Amino acid sequence: MALTAQEKTDVRRYCGFPLFGGQPVQAFGHRFYQWYGTLEFRMNNMQDSEETVVRSYLTNLSALEAAVPTASANLDTDQAAVWTHNKREVADRMALYATWRIELCRFFGVPPGPGLRGAGPNMELVV
Repeated sequence: MALTAQEKTDVRRYCGFPLFGGQPVQAFGHRFYQWYGTLEFRMNNMQDSEETVVRSYLTNLSALEAAVPTASANLDTDQAAVWTHNKREVADRMALYATWRIELCRFFGVPPGPGLRGAGPNMELVV
C-alpha cells in the first residue's frame, strides 16, 4: 500500500522541503532542490515494511508538533507552590521535534530540506 497524498505532504513538510503544488512551475523540483527528486523517488518506491516505519515517524511527529503550541498554557506560570515551570519547555519541545524531523530525513537518506536547516540564508549550487 503506497503512502497517501497527505502522508507524502507531511513527509515533505517534516523533512523541510517546500510544498509540491498542483502544477509545474519554474524554479521548483529536482533541478533546484538537489535531494527533492531523491525524496520523491523513495516515497514512491518503498517496500511495505518501510512504509510502516514512515507511518510510525509521521504519527510521532504529529504528536510532537501538536505538543509545542499546547506548551503555551504554562508560559504564564513561573512558580506555583512546589511546582516550578520549566522555562525551556517550548525550546525543549522544539528541539525534540526537530530531532525527530532530522531522523526522518536520515531514514529517507536525504539531507534536511531548506525549511529545516535553521535560520539564515542557505545556498546550494546544483550544476
